[in-house]
Amino acid sequence: MANAALKGAAALWFLTAVIGQWAFVYYIAAHYGGTAVLRDFEAFNKTTIAGHVAGDTAGNLVFAAHVLLAATITFGGTLQLVPQIRARAISFHRWNGRLFILTAFTMAIDGLYLVWIRDATTGIFGSMSISLNAALIMICAAMTLRYALARDIDTHRRWALRTFLMVNGVWFLRVGLFAWIILNQGPVGIGENFDGPFAIFLSFACFLLPLAVLEIYLRTQDRAGPFGKFAMAVGLLVLTALMGVGIFGAYMFMWRPFL
Repeated sequence: MANAALKGAAALWFLTAVIGQWAFVYYIAAHYGGTAVLRDFEAFNKTTIAGHVAGDTAGNLVFAAHVLLAATITFGGTLQLVPQIRARAISFHRWNGRLFILTAFTMAIDGLYLVWIRDATTGIFGSMSISLNAALIMICAAMTLRYALARDIDTHRRWALRTFLMVNGVWFLRVGLFAWIILNQGPVGIGENFDGPFAIFLSFACFLLPLAVLEIYLRTQDRAGPFGKFAMAVGLLVLTALMGVGIFGAYMFMWRPFL
């Protein structure tokens, strides 16, 4: 029963995340794709730091590639974690996985370029957090590929989960931000330039906290008794509820105008 509770809580978390992530993909396509079609490139800067810089053709192309890859990896990444697809469409799983790994590396490098060359960040803490996230993306992606080639499927799956969480740091940032604002009924600790104490904490927590929860979940799954598994299931349900609040907030205040 404890195993079933833990599995059910994890499945509910994943389903909630998929809904939020596909809404994010639609937002990316509608906002950036729509404004690109209208050639209103300045509109990029309403939601992104240095999204479009007049005269910087190379930098604008890197940013455009980064946005396109973000939509690709967010949508494709969720498909990689669906058990039915892995079981019944293994060829698709493998090719989509290769695309996922390639995209993860490219996005990490793009992100470092945008931060350190284009200065598309809120400050030194933002630059540090993005750089750490990029490094972890590349490490996790490399390990995912390594164990896939070694046919160590269980270890490969664990590294794939870590990679999935790392590449979604930006998504967790938005969801966490809006959950915090809703629960506090205002932008407490955010700061005008995203330099407040909570904003700095969130810039690192948006990828380190999901990673920490995953590690606890994996160890609970492997080693814990019934009490530990029930406790983990309850924890996941609480986190899912908070994530749901954040998804709702992001939809209402950021994504909704483009849906």
